[in-house]
Amino acid sequence: MKQIESYFPELTEEQRRQLAALWDLYHEWNEKINVISRRDIDNLYCHHVLHSLAIARFVSFQSGTEVLDVGTGGGFPGVPLAIMFPQCRFTLIDGTGKKIRVAQEVSNAIGLTNCQPFHRRCEDEQGKYDFAVSRAVMPMPDLVKLVRKNISATQRNAIPNGLICLKGGDLSDEMKPIKGRVRVEELSQWFAEEWYVEKYVAYLPL
Repeated sequence: MKQIESYFPELTEEQRRQLAALWDLYHEWNEKINVISRRDIDNLYCHHVLHSLAIARFVSFQSGTEVLDVGTGGGFPGVPLAIMFPQCRFTLIDGTGKKIRVAQEVSNAIGLTNCQPFHRRCEDEQGKYDFAVSRAVMPMPDLVKLVRKNISATQRNAIPNGLICLKGGDLSDEMKPIKGRVRVEELSQWFAEEWYVEKYVAYLPL
């Protein structure tokens, strides 16, 4: 939590409470349903919560923004983002029901009322959203094809509606089909930890 607070000192007491509660909740649920590698669960804040909040460094969602988290797993990046932006609404979807159960139980436990997890494939999602977000789900050009139908034409944020993905490693081949349209930012400009070297947020207006 100290790590999160150092990067986001503007957190309210309620946000601090909700974020602090994630440690015990995810450790407890991960024993039942493996949504985070057992070797990585003790890096929950650095590798999962803070990583999710990199999107909050990239864009500050305006009140009323609707966000779709595609392939959320146990709730990343959707749950930390919903905590960070309580005036926005987050719909979390994943094709694996037991993972969605973790996201739902964690959201319920911390009183996260602006976060709705559903057991649903992206192909079947019909809602309209300002942004779709994802974290290492599939190659970005493939994801674009799935979420294009879900992006609203109504604009309310400082950047146009579109797709925001958290990525890692060499992106050159993956980005070739959308080169020239995609904006890529290094997370190491915001976070000093070595783990964030060669980690990126990629944004494509749709």
